[in-house]
Amino acid sequence: MKTEARLFTGVAAFFAVTAAGYGWFSEEPAGTAALTLAFLMASLVAFFLYVQHRKRGPRAQDRGDAEVLETAGPLDFFPPHSPWPIVAALGAVVLALGIVYGLWLALIGFGVLALAVFGLVFQYAGRDAQRSNSPEEDPGSDSVSSTSTRSP
Repeated sequence: MKTEARLFTGVAAFFAVTAAGYGWFSEEPAGTAALTLAFLMASLVAFFLYVQHRKRGPRAQDRGDAEVLETAGPLDFFPPHSPWPIVAALGAVVLALGIVYGLWLALIGFGVLALAVFGLVFQYAGRDAQRSNSPEEDPGSDSVSSTSTRSP
């Protein structure tokens, strides 16, 4: 993550210089505020990546002598199906229509969109906890676990 931290440090430096120059020559507060905010966001990402590099050490991508095989590893869980992207799209459409037609429709759309985001985030939140806390089943038993997270 060292390379990414350097990249975002460069982006943050660019926005800092641009914000200072724009603020000095234009005397317009909105653009200066936007550029300063862009500098702060890039600085935050650079700081996060730098801390992760210090905490975890160099990755194979950070070393010049690394092989492609060193970056291979197990794939994570990918959900087979989910209704929440469709609900999020519906909420976004209703929210956009609410901006045009009235506050009441925008509030309904915002509620549907918030529900969809909540569902997307917490859909599989207990999956790892269920897997690690489930008791080992007897290989000879025919019982089926009710906390199974396997897809049909």
